[in-house]
This record gives sequence, C-alpha cells and structure tokens, in this order.
Amino acid sequence: MMVSMKREREAEVDDDDDEDDEDIVAAKVGRGRAAEDRRSRHCPYLDTINRSVLDFDFEKLCSISLSHINVYACLICGKYFQGRGLKSHAYTHSVQFTHHVFLNLHTLKFYCLPDNYEIIDSSLEDITYVLKPTFTKQHIGGLDKQGKLYRAYDGTTYLPGIVGLNNIKANDYANVVLQAFSNVPPLRNYFLEEENYMGIRRPPGDIMFLLVQRFGELMRKLWNPRNFKAHVSPHEMLQAVVLCSKKNFQITKQGDAVDFMTWFLNALHGALGGTKKKTSSITKAFQGSMRIFSKKLPHPDCTPEEKEALLVTEEYQEQMSESTFLFLTLDLPTAPLYKDEKEQLIIPQVPLFNILGKFNGSTEKEYKTYKENFLKRFQLTKLPPYLVFCIKRFTKNNFFVEKNPTIVNFPITNVDLREYLTEEAQVTEKNTTYDLVANVVHDGKPTEGAYRIHVLHHGTGKWYEMQDLQVTDILPQMITLSEAYIQIWKRQESDTDTDNHTAV
Repeated sequence: MMVSMKREREAEVDDDDDEDDEDIVAAKVGRGRAAEDRRSRHCPYLDTINRSVLDFDFEKLCSISLSHINVYACLICGKYFQGRGLKSHAYTHSVQFTHHVFLNLHTLKFYCLPDNYEIIDSSLEDITYVLKPTFTKQHIGGLDKQGKLYRAYDGTTYLPGIVGLNNIKANDYANVVLQAFSNVPPLRNYFLEEENYMGIRRPPGDIMFLLVQRFGELMRKLWNPRNFKAHVSPHEMLQAVVLCSKKNFQITKQGDAVDFMTWFLNALHGALGGTKKKTSSITKAFQGSMRIFSKKLPHPDCTPEEKEALLVTEEYQEQMSESTFLFLTLDLPTAPLYKDEKEQLIIPQVPLFNILGKFNGSTEKEYKTYKENFLKRFQLTKLPPYLVFCIKRFTKNNFFVEKNPTIVNFPITNVDLREYLTEEAQVTEKNTTYDLVANVVHDGKPTEGAYRIHVLHHGTGKWYEMQDLQVTDILPQMITLSEAYIQIWKRQESDTDTDNHTAV
C-alpha cells in the first residue's frame, strides 16, 4: 500500500523533478544545453501531429487516472494523459504507441516524449490559439462591422458567432439560451476579454465563479476565427451548469429554456459581484424597471355586503410598488378548442402589441395565490438596452403540462414601446424603438419537444437558424411563423442611426 502511494506521488512530481534535472545538467554542461536547444527548435516529429482529431471542448481530465492535475494532450491521437515523467501515463503512451508530441493543457507548452524536451516552433501557435483564443479590443470592436467567412481546418466555412452547439443528449434548451446571449454584443464583448472579470473576488469555496469562467471560454470558442471545426461542444460549460445549479439543470434531461435563462442570468449576476444595488454586465444589458399596481380582492365566498365593507378598508386599497426586471413575461390568450371543416385544430394568431397591452398601465389581470387573490396592472418606467420577452406557452398543473400553440405576429424591426411607459418616463426615455436580434422557438409537445433559435448576424444583416449543429440561413419572413418562446430585442441607438435590417 505504501509503495503504491509512493508511486502515485512520484507520478505527480515527476514533471518537476525532470525539469530540475534538465536544468542542472544544462547548467553543468554547456554542450548539453546546446543539444537541448537544437532539439527544441528542430523536433523531427511535428509532421505526425493530427489536427483533425484535436478537440479541446471537453473536460481536461487524464483518460486513465481521471485526474485534472498536470494533464497533457497527445497531439497525434487527441487523448489526454497525466504527467510526463518516467512513470506517468503520457510517458507510457508515448513509448507504447510511438506518439511523441504532447501539449500541457495548463501551461500551453509543447513537449516531445519520451525524450522529454520542450518543443519551440511557431507552426504550433494555431493549436494553442484553438485551446485558448484571445481577443484584442480592436478585434472585438470590428466583430459587428464585417461578415467575412472563415475556413476551419476541416474545410468547412463559417461565420464566427454563427456556430452550431453540440446537443450532447438533451441540452438543446440550454444551447439556445447560450446562443442567444452570445449574440448580445455588450455581454459578448465583456466575456471575450478575460481581464474584465478575472479580478472579481469571490468568497472562499464559492463555486459559482466557475460559471463565469466557463461562459467566457465558450464565448471565445464561438467567436474564434481560427477554429479547427465549424461547431463547438458546450460540454465544460454544461458541467458547470449541472454543478452550480445543484443538478436542477442537466445534460441528459430536457429542461425549460425560460427556467434555465432565469436561473442563468441571476447566477451570472451574482457571480460577477452584482447585488440588488450593485450592477453587473447582466443588469447593464437587460435590466429595466416597472410600476406594479396591486389591489387585494375579497374572497369569492364573501356575501355582496361583506365584499362592499371590505373594499373600503385600507387593506383592499390599491398599492403601488417599483420593481426591476430582467425580462418581461407576455401572456397568450387561451387557445380555442374548435376545429375547422376538415377537423383540423385552428392555430390562433395574436399580434405582439395585443399581448404587450399587459404593460399599458390600465389592463388588469387577476393573480391567485394559495390564500389570496390580487388584481394587478403594470406600467414600465425604464427600458433596458436589450429587452427580453418570454412568451408564456406552458401552463402546469398537478397532472400535466399544456402548451399553447398560438402564433404571435410581430414585426422584425421598429417596435415602439413608448405607449407602455409612464408619462414621466416618456419624457426621459429618448429611444423606445427596438429591433429583434434573437428568437428562440419551441417545436413539438410540451415535455419532449425540441428547441431552435434564429439570430441576426450584425455584420451581414442576415438571419440564421441554429438547431444543435445545424446552421442555415433563413428569410426574416419565416421567423414570424414560428412558435416563439423567448425573444431578445435591441434598442435602436438613435432615431436616425437605426440598424439597416430587413423589415417584414
């Protein structure tokens, strides 16, 4: 047992010992260092590297020991191994399969095994860039100004940002939300630069910051112009989601996109150091505010005389409160049950402005709680740069989930929300017109349907549909025919400087 533990310890520290030994030998013998340098610059095995098998989207674990300490990628077969000392898994693999070139996934240094010398060669920079893409402010500033197609190593062409996400088993509900946020420029730009959030201090043992790190890594992969393939696997991002949500959201079980989005926005806001009073990149992009007018209703069993008496008491007078929001929930009218002449269910349609009437300050809606009923009306007081609508398609009861198939008719551009603001806000809010930038759709049955997303590529002004790995361009007219579930709208920057998007 002691021997086994000693060997494991040796495997972990082998790297350091080897490096120390090399430095001592090189310091003592000048010729030794020259030989090392010569080999480093002229490794004979670089042509054995197989870029087509390299995939850095998965968790950085040794494929044998499952340890995340000191992991190397074999650049010939793409597998991960621990250590590079004499007894390490990487060393054994190099001898057994004559695979010689390895990359340390943490330090981004290349090594030749079993000879154990560092490889220095500029031709390997494309590999380190795929593992850890970096973006300059100049590069980020130009992302939405051009629509250049890039060619991946596997030969496929793609637009950075318009890249498919792998559906590992049943995670399309999360994929569409991640894709939607990837196409919100201020949020994307914040996460593309790691320096923006690396200085945020979190309490010891806090795991939520992992969500921030993984989301940043995913953004940089989605927008990488030098990818080896034209799709990305969100495996590490989703593992962080499973861990941080305490398994409320999983890779193997279908979830609800709105539930996930609600949790994800609040979790990111908190992990970035945001509070109710302190802003974050999340609240700067999405947070608006509203007034809520609430009036308590007498119990239905009360007699007319009792109701009349209660309504004059202070408890039953209308109360006004202010509240912030990250998204607005739009209620659909109840779907009709009648059929047409061919016994087909009629799919009803409703204009977007009809369901937006909930926020006009006069439309009242009854809300029932376990004990009490309230009559509420809403009016907006502040509009955010990016406005998120959640169209309430699903109703749940004790027995099943029901889906409302109503089609919402909406224009793609120039949706003016001024009439939903209070009189004071109408004076202070200069720009109240919005254009659609992302549209999440749910197809099929409530519990087993599939998700897809339409996104606007700002550089080209074209719309694309993404469903897992499949990416296709789509006409704007087709977007309005779908069962929209989540929408993200961008506020026009000024009355004259509107985005030149195709209107429907």
